[in-house]
Amino acid sequence: MAGRIKETSIQEVREKARLDDIVSQYVTLRRAGPGTYKGLCPFHDEKSPSFNVNPSRGFYKCFGCGEGGDVIDFVMKLDGLSFFEAVERLGDKVGVQVQREEGDEAPVRRGPGRGKLVEAHKVAAEFYAEQLLTPDAVVARQFLAEKGFDRDAALHFGVGFSPRGGEDLYRHLRARGFSDEEVVTAGLVAQGRSHYDRFRGRLMWPIRESGGDVIGFGARRLFDDDRIEAKYLNTSETPIYKKSHVLYGIDLARKEMARTREAVIVEGYTDVMACHLAGVTTAVATCGTAFGDDHAKVLRRFISDDQQLRGAVVFTFDGDAAGQAAALKAFKGDGNFTSQTYVAVEPDGLDPNDLRIKKGDEAVRELLANRVPLYEFVLRNVASKYDLDRADGRIDALREAAPLVASVRDESKKMGFTRDLARFLGVDPDEAAREVRRAAGRPAPSAAPSRREPVVSPEVPAAPRRPPMPHPREPRFAVERETLKLFVQHPVALGRTTGEITPEAFTHPLYRALWETIAGLGGPGAGTGDPAWAQKLSAAASDPLVSRILAELAVEPIPSAKEPDSAYVLQYVVRLLELLDQRRIADVKSRLQRADAGADPEGYNRLFAQLAALEQHRRGLRNLVAE
Repeated sequence: MAGRIKETSIQEVREKARLDDIVSQYVTLRRAGPGTYKGLCPFHDEKSPSFNVNPSRGFYKCFGCGEGGDVIDFVMKLDGLSFFEAVERLGDKVGVQVQREEGDEAPVRRGPGRGKLVEAHKVAAEFYAEQLLTPDAVVARQFLAEKGFDRDAALHFGVGFSPRGGEDLYRHLRARGFSDEEVVTAGLVAQGRSHYDRFRGRLMWPIRESGGDVIGFGARRLFDDDRIEAKYLNTSETPIYKKSHVLYGIDLARKEMARTREAVIVEGYTDVMACHLAGVTTAVATCGTAFGDDHAKVLRRFISDDQQLRGAVVFTFDGDAAGQAAALKAFKGDGNFTSQTYVAVEPDGLDPNDLRIKKGDEAVRELLANRVPLYEFVLRNVASKYDLDRADGRIDALREAAPLVASVRDESKKMGFTRDLARFLGVDPDEAAREVRRAAGRPAPSAAPSRREPVVSPEVPAAPRRPPMPHPREPRFAVERETLKLFVQHPVALGRTTGEITPEAFTHPLYRALWETIAGLGGPGAGTGDPAWAQKLSAAASDPLVSRILAELAVEPIPSAKEPDSAYVLQYVVRLLELLDQRRIADVKSRLQRADAGADPEGYNRLFAQLAALEQHRRGLRNLVAE
């Protein structure tokens, strides 16, 4: 039985699946130096980018949360796949036919793997799109026409139609080789007394991940005799579909989001279509749920929402009570973004799709251009409920609005919102500030730290404390770190110079261990011109801490304006060896001071000769750089 994936297939996937191309499907990357890129980490929430990618070495590393590895590790961790599934998925993307060893047992899987679920959705999306052209889908085509969408628009967004029969998709998937367990787990088919299509007689929108894989569907009711009265149905939670993380249209919007650092949040599938067709190609929508914190995390990665590169997030809401409630919820989550947040509301209460139908594409673009700050929209809505010509009306409005301003976590924003609130209501700024402070309350005093010594059992002696390992980023290790970084990213043979490097040249234990790994593979020269050099080092490193350091060094920018050459590398190697000579010279001098020339003249002279040889060697190193 076919089992383990052949090493040749794994290596081919690593070579052909460019790390930056794969990562860019989830994160907007910006150049951070020669051959390196940086973005917001997809594995944890952060305000400033600490996620580094080095495509030429095939490694990524987040210096915030510590995650790191190669392209296979990235796909495994982000999508929750096994090693086998990640290799197969990448192989599909880059056209590598993954081969397995013969005679080994296949890996045991619990339920269908992600690859099969994604493939089932791909087949279903193609099936629904074909069904939109059939006579039975005339009502669906009429609905699209009434909404202002022609056949080209349907093709662009992949819109389709689910037949009314009840088992059409089920039979189609079974004929394509999918099992009952796979189609049910995917959420495409339901199981009662028999299997039946989850969606029947509805207009279908494929919901895609940022990379383009279909992972779910949104379905719109078309027929009055549909037994499910809900106007819209969405795929239920599955192993690959989590509604709190899904944004419809992200696959089409992500590149323009990265370019403009702007995102537009609308309320429905047709609104996304209308915006994109009108030229607002950064529009996305949630799928059957309100916009939440997890949606914000997804957006931030694409708009490079960090403290240095501030963008814009624009919400479109109806002007009715529901829209105001949605705006209030978005305002409470405003702290999720460092970018400026805005609201675009059409005066007549039209959503982007209806606005496009009635007034054209230009009106949609103008709607977004006339946006107002989110906080201003929310606070003015509060103010509009009260008679501000009366003193008691102004006080009541201030009391309702103050807790909203107090909830803002960014103190500088809070101060600005307080001043504007005073202006909106016509009250004294100091009075508004006092009310906001009152709404915020006073933090409880923190308990004084306990100064009691830890209790040690007299029966079990306390284990001796090991001195903490020095941090590898300490300045005293800078030359060691930069030299090893070059050996990992730009390995080159430097003749006798690299031959003089010994483990003693590295004073940090992790750097010493990494050098021993490099030396074990033949030294830096063995990696010259080898695109898989960093991966080979990773495979040879047995200590997880060494692997972690290796991942960091493989992605850290090189402090050089151009691609480092052998002369550049030589400078660091020479500096490393000079520092080693300095330590050896200091040691010999110390021993000379303690030596007694009269009692042991031979030993004293031997030390003096060592000192002279070391000084001469150090001068020779300097001459190498000067040549």
